[in-house]
Amino acid sequence: MKRIMKDQITFLIYGFVFWLPLTLVVYIMVVLLGNIENIGRNILGLAVPERYLYFGFGIILFILVVYLTGLVLKFTKLGKLLAKIPLVGFFFSQGETMTLNRLSKMQPCLFQYSPTCLSYGWILSEEKVKVNHQKALFSIINVYYPNVPTIITGQVYAARKETIVKLANSSAEVINLLLYAARTPEALKYIPWEGESDDTFEERCEYFGLKKDSVKK
Repeated sequence: MKRIMKDQITFLIYGFVFWLPLTLVVYIMVVLLGNIENIGRNILGLAVPERYLYFGFGIILFILVVYLTGLVLKFTKLGKLLAKIPLVGFFFSQGETMTLNRLSKMQPCLFQYSPTCLSYGWILSEEKVKVNHQKALFSIINVYYPNVPTIITGQVYAARKETIVKLANSSAEVINLLLYAARTPEALKYIPWEGESDDTFEERCEYFGLKKDSVKK
């Protein structure tokens, strides 16, 4: 009997957890849209006779104002000025943002997150290094390290080139791996850097824990 009662209570809790946030969202949207409609109609009423103000005009006015504000912030100096304000400026940054479409066109890789741990990422760019105004023998690779499960948010890490190995796997395969291995590829396919010798590449592959017979050349 106690077992049956416990199960029924569990069902009630599951239902409550599902409907409570959904109800709150619907309620907030109804209240918000209702207020926006009233405010918009009041503003339009200053110039338009009441008999021509149909329901929905207030919301349309709000959408139009938001759209025009976005245009002004994007294409005028005002957006650049706001972007310089600490914290707030993040929301007005006009730089390129990360998207799944952009990731699909980038080079997936594995990089040495720590001496004993590898992590998946994408190569953003390669930076040349100078030491005392002289070109260094090594370069730095900017790697995008995604947060899970959002993927399109993350950090940029600067890593030595020899601590990174490029993957011939598609970005979609890497994303599936990051999403708690929802789908796994047949194998991780390592590929060398341009101009890298076979001996150096195979030595690095062993360092990254790959058997030579799984290397794609």
